Parts: sequence; structure tokens; C-alpha cells
Amino acid sequence: MQPRNMSMSGVVDLGAVKAAQEAKAKAEQARAEAARQGGGPSAVSPADLVIDVDEASFERDVLQRSTEVPVVIDFWAEWCEPCKQLSPVLERLAVEYDGRFLLAKIDVDANQMLMQQFGIQGIPAVFAVVAGQALPLFQGAAGEAQIRQTLDQLVQVAEQRFGLTGLTVDPDAEPGAGPSDTEAVPAGPYDALLEAAVRALDSGDFAGAVQAYKNVLSDDPGNPEARLGLAQAELLQRVQGLDPQQVRRDAAEKPADVQAQIVAADLDLVGGHVEDAFGRLIDTVQRTTGDDRDAVRLRLLELFEVVGADDPRVAAARRALARALF
Repeated sequence: MQPRNMSMSGVVDLGAVKAAQEAKAKAEQARAEAARQGGGPSAVSPADLVIDVDEASFERDVLQRSTEVPVVIDFWAEWCEPCKQLSPVLERLAVEYDGRFLLAKIDVDANQMLMQQFGIQGIPAVFAVVAGQALPLFQGAAGEAQIRQTLDQLVQVAEQRFGLTGLTVDPDAEPGAGPSDTEAVPAGPYDALLEAAVRALDSGDFAGAVQAYKNVLSDDPGNPEARLGLAQAELLQRVQGLDPQQVRRDAAEKPADVQAQIVAADLDLVGGHVEDAFGRLIDTVQRTTGDDRDAVRLRLLELFEVVGADDPRVAAARRALARALF
């Protein structure tokens, strides 16, 4: 029962992009409906902000709920003493944050499969799931100030990037009588092609994924998931079969070789070294002119597409690129 959006075929989780779009649509629909009716969505009780989750309820209570509110997961066990210190703090903060996140508690002894799927080596461990995308928050004991800072950042990202504004809480609401499941967002005209492209990526058929995304973009040039997916698929296609050690050796020995730096930047990004990839290409822009500079600049813009315009590392790199160019 592995969450679809937790399957990472590369540096960007494409399933989460689609979930984010759906989450934004749901949030916008809810706000529009509330404005039209002069009210808000049905409220939940403060008691419903902390829930127990197991493998059977994970998809409904975590994955599906994460398209309307960030879900913080507390992995714990009865024998874990640090858990007994952390859990009450998280439960108190869940109520204090007043619906801006939902706390899901998972007993690792009773849910070994979930523990393995999240790659947890020790507890307490705290994750978040936002629009279907799993994000590690912290592991081990943490002070309340650190927890608050982490939660504040989570809430901000959830609202700004995914359009999730949280739940409406009513102290007088009956526990367990929260809002009913929201209707599924209707399937879009390109959902089948986009799903096929994601499956191709997961199976390593990068050429097939590239073609599937191009098919979508031929009809809908502005489709954000297809644009992002195409950038990722082309990146993975470029690095397929490369010898990482040779690539890094060439880049180190030939700093003036534009192509060597471009290939190394691709490899950096696939390996998760985003700042290294951006920095390498910006440095190369500063050292080059003419067609070489244009080639480096264009590759850097492609890598920006892969990471996503909302990522703060992209914003910082865009400023650095502007300084390098002008």
C-alpha cells in the first residue's frame, strides 16, 4: 500500500505536483463556495485534530486528508521514553494551531509496513504529508521552539505552494462529526496521458515519458505538470548510462569545458545537490561568452523547471544568474 506520491523516480515528485494542483483547486472551490454562501466549510472539533492511524486507514486519513490540510505524522511506540515526551507537545500544538495541521499518530509496533515505507531507523520520528508528498521534519527529541519553527515553515509552504489553508475548527462541534469526504476532482482531459508518463518514468522508460509529455504539451502548451514532467524526463534521459566518476573527473580537470560542466550539473541535480548544480552553471556563465554562455544559460533555465519556480533555491539562483549576466 505504498503511497503513489512517495515513489520518487527522480529529483521531483510528479505525483505530488498533480496532487498540489488538485489541492489548490479544492481550496479555491471551498473559498468560492464559502464566499457565495456567506459562510465557511463545516467545522471539526478540536478533538478531531489528533487521530490514530494504521495501515488500513492510512490512505483515507493521511493521503486523502493531505489534499485539504497538512498532515503531521508522529511515529511512536509504547516503550519509547522520548516519544512520551514529544507526543504530548505535538498534541497540544495541534490544538493550538487551530486546524492549520492535522496530527496523525502511528504506533510503529503495530504498523511495521508504514515504518519501512518511510525508511524510519529510529523513533520518535516526525514526518509531514502535504498534497500526497512525504516530507521528513525531524527525528529524535526536539525542543518546543524547534518544533514550532518547523511547523510554522510547514504551514507556510502548504499554503503558499499547495493552497492548503487548513481546517475550520469549532469548539462546540461534536467530535467525530467533521466534514464529509470532499468530492473527487473530476478527471482532466490529459490525466490518462500524464499517468502513463509517470508510469514510464517509474519503469525507466524515459523516452516514452518524454513523448507522453510532449503529446500533452502539443495540445496544452501551458500544462504545468507536463512542463515539469518533460523537464525531469529529459534530465533523466540525459544522465542515463553516464559514469558519475568519469563525469566528475572531467568537470574537475576541464573547468573551461562547457559541455563537461553542463553534464556534471545534470548529474549534480539528479543526485539531489541542487545548489551545486546551480552554482556550477552560474560560475560557468561568468567565465563564458557568446554561444557557450547561451548554452549554459539555457541548461540552467531547464534545471530551474525541474526543481520548480516556487523553490527558494531557484529564486536565489535566478538572482545570481542575473548578476552573472549583467
